[in-house]
Amino acid sequence: MTVFARNWAAALALFVFTTLAHAAGVSDLPWKYGPTKVQLGTQATLDVPDGYAFLDPAGTKRLNELMENPPDASDTYTLAPTDMAWTAFFDYDDVGYVKDDEKLDPDDILASAKQGTEESNKERRSRGWETLTLVGWQNKPLYDTQFKSLTWAFLARTDRTHDDVVNYNARILGRSGVMNVVLVSDPKVLAKAVDDFKGTLGGFAFTPGQSYTDFHPGDRVAEYGLAALITGGVAAVAAKKGLFAVIGTFLAAAWKFILVGLAAAGGAIKRLFTRKRP
Repeated sequence: MTVFARNWAAALALFVFTTLAHAAGVSDLPWKYGPTKVQLGTQATLDVPDGYAFLDPAGTKRLNELMENPPDASDTYTLAPTDMAWTAFFDYDDVGYVKDDEKLDPDDILASAKQGTEESNKERRSRGWETLTLVGWQNKPLYDTQFKSLTWAFLARTDRTHDDVVNYNARILGRSGVMNVVLVSDPKVLAKAVDDFKGTLGGFAFTPGQSYTDFHPGDRVAEYGLAALITGGVAAVAAKKGLFAVIGTFLAAAWKFILVGLAAAGGAIKRLFTRKRP
């Protein structure tokens, strides 16, 4: 065997070992397996289908550590298929009722997001994280007037490794705030992951009296509209005042990364899940 072949075999073995170790760590988390109904805080519920699993905030925090994602400022919940082909993170913003009568300008939103990303790279460098270049839209913003949800996806590229990074975002509007959802998958299979994920949202519901149509005059109204949901909510309002460092800090923590190698080891992960499952 040549030196190159030996080195390549060693590198491959290390990759496989690391991936399986990560897979074991993921399967050791306190997953709840479908079919089951779970709480997303006090604001909403979610029906977890068979073949999927769910993590509470404590489990999600440990998962983020494995995926080298920044910690979340609020309680965050995780939904994923048992082969970890994708991961969806849910958290709630108690910002009030967001009016949905704003016309979205994708070019203007993208320009704000790019400026915010430049600021976010300062925050990422200070933490030793990979910096990003925002390339453009993977999916332009789309508002569903029936489901009261806003969806979009940015395409970014890591500056050191030149890997494409895509996070698919959904914001589901409620009476008193917004449920934030970030879907993470390999960009090559994003479309399939999004379709799969959307199939699970039929089991999402705000608690009685907290849906968007339950709004009553006198309820608290958010100080921003749909566009600011994409660029950071309160951070976006600050950015309009010239405080792009604020939106930069938000965007630095907003991106989430897939755990490298897990997609390739999907079968091994599913077997580990099955073995750990009660």
